[in-house]
Amino acid sequence: METILNVAQIQAFLPHRYPFLLVDRIIELVAGERIVGLKNVTINEPFFQGHFPGMPVMPGVLQIEAMAQTGGLLLLNQIAEPEKKLLLFAGIDEVKFRRPVVPGDTLHITMTLLRFKGKVARLRGEISVAGQVVSEALITSVLVDRDSLTVG
Repeated sequence: METILNVAQIQAFLPHRYPFLLVDRIIELVAGERIVGLKNVTINEPFFQGHFPGMPVMPGVLQIEAMAQTGGLLLLNQIAEPEKKLLLFAGIDEVKFRRPVVPGDTLHITMTLLRFKGKVARLRGEISVAGQVVSEALITSVLVDRDSLTVG
């Protein structure tokens, strides 16, 4: 598998950092269409301490976040000055979790762009492990200026 974007290149596009960066590398990128990212799930993930002790399972909400981050890379790769933009959740629909994700799994995160009009994007996401779908969702995101968000 060829690496299209490594973790350092991913961090140039996304503001997420450890422990919340949930994409390790990009192995496929078809601009304006599709992206495939990988996430290696290890027992060292901080969420496994509490979810669930003795039976570690990756939370579904973090699987959705991994989809969103991967989709964000697809969208940010096709706009001017991506370092000045952020993608925020606007909606999550048709979510399905088909089996637990556990330490040792490698997530293949596939995001397909359905529509990107104005500042609103709609993507179909699917995560598979060893060729078996573990989760899927439709994600709507909105593109905003980073400096329009204030803390405080």
